[in-house]
Amino acid sequence: MTATPDLPTGPAFADDEALLPAIAQDAATGRVLMLAYMNRQAYEETLRTGRAVYYSRSRKGLWRKGDTSGHHQQVRRVLVDCDRDTILLEVEQLGPGACHNGYESCFYREADAAGLRVIAEPTFDPKKTYGV
Repeated sequence: MTATPDLPTGPAFADDEALLPAIAQDAATGRVLMLAYMNRQAYEETLRTGRAVYYSRSRKGLWRKGDTSGHHQQVRRVLVDCDRDTILLEVEQLGPGACHNGYESCFYREADAAGLRVIAEPTFDPKKTYGV
């Protein structure tokens, strides 16, 4: 019988402060909802709780998606790429959108030689959701 090689235990975080990109994708449709970052603590809490937790670079701390908006992301599956330096979360988006600008996805603009144009309709009013 041939021995099975030991597999790495998870993403290749250089240390506890390292950040890796984390893509949130709608588990039902495959649509990319957003890109954020995770440190080791966010990754481990996500695995432990089944709820998407990211690291906010602007706030310099954990960002539990939906704590402010109520638009949580229930994690269905976690994938790590071949280099172990990017995380893909297949999620169920709970609430009308992942984007703080009021859209289902943060990728609501299309680029061409003329510039950017909005290609989606807002799904909620961010002023009401965030009080901004």
